[in-house]
Amino acid sequence: MLQRPRRNRHTDAIRRMVRETRIHTDQLVQPLFLVDGRDVREPIESMPGQNRWSRDMLLEEIGTCLEAGISRFALFPRVADQHKDKKASYSHAAGNFYLKTIRSIKELYPEVHLIGDVSIAPYTKDGHDGLVSPEGEILNDETLPILAQMAVAQAQAGIDWVGPSDMMDGRVRHLREALDQKGFHNVGIMPYSVRYASAFYGPYQDALDSSPKGDPHTYLMDPSNVREALLEAELDEAEGADCLCIKPALSYLDVIRALRENSNLPIAAYHVSGEYAMLMAAVKAGHMELEPAVAEMLTAIRRAGADIIITYFAKPYARMVQQVGQG
Repeated sequence: MLQRPRRNRHTDAIRRMVRETRIHTDQLVQPLFLVDGRDVREPIESMPGQNRWSRDMLLEEIGTCLEAGISRFALFPRVADQHKDKKASYSHAAGNFYLKTIRSIKELYPEVHLIGDVSIAPYTKDGHDGLVSPEGEILNDETLPILAQMAVAQAQAGIDWVGPSDMMDGRVRHLREALDQKGFHNVGIMPYSVRYASAFYGPYQDALDSSPKGDPHTYLMDPSNVREALLEAELDEAEGADCLCIKPALSYLDVIRALRENSNLPIAAYHVSGEYAMLMAAVKAGHMELEPAVAEMLTAIRRAGADIIITYFAKPYARMVQQVGQG
């Protein structure tokens, strides 16, 4: 036989030399959940290995992430009920613990890259990403000024990118104009351009105590659609997005590939809480080994075309890389 592809799989040295898809820790973003208070390190039952952190404890956790090689973080607040109202007023209030935490992180670790969560869902009892009318309609245009206030407040606190996850029409342009008017020309926008109405968000909603009261399908996308994803991404790019994000990741590898082939912007994919929880449950039951499964999952997302992967496995994967001495 003249053709023996197995020759290029014969040794580990050969396999690593001809490897087509590689993951570097620079491409990974670790999500972190924030709560108000002190000395809080609260395990999230539906997400084993993940915690809610008060500001003081979060600073320590970021230090351990930096030691592992992770320096990029997406921050999500769990807001107490007393701070929630119909218009998400606390989201841009001066005393907001989330904004204080951003400042503290940047003061102690100015080199890290922080992605802020621009969504009114954690700040309202409705739990939706848009304002809700008395009749139950999710109001698009009325939501945009609140998102803009949130983005500017986060920029003032020191955020590097804002991540609007609301899927409201026109929000990228609205945020870009608001940030530029305040002089924050260098604050990037990473919209969740393609966010599906997925069944894989449950553990995340538990972590934030923020589940939508009612149907989110009028603003989140139908999981059946790909052409619509291309339209949403095209609109966000035209409005000034700096990066396009897809959520979830593993169930939508074809959508990641479609965006990669149709945009020159960086593509991010959010490896979401349900995808994390499924693997952790399988590992706990003894059905799978964690490390090879994590590596395979992240490789699949990267191979599909994602430049950036937001994943709860960022720190564990970085530690795995340190142990084997390869990146």
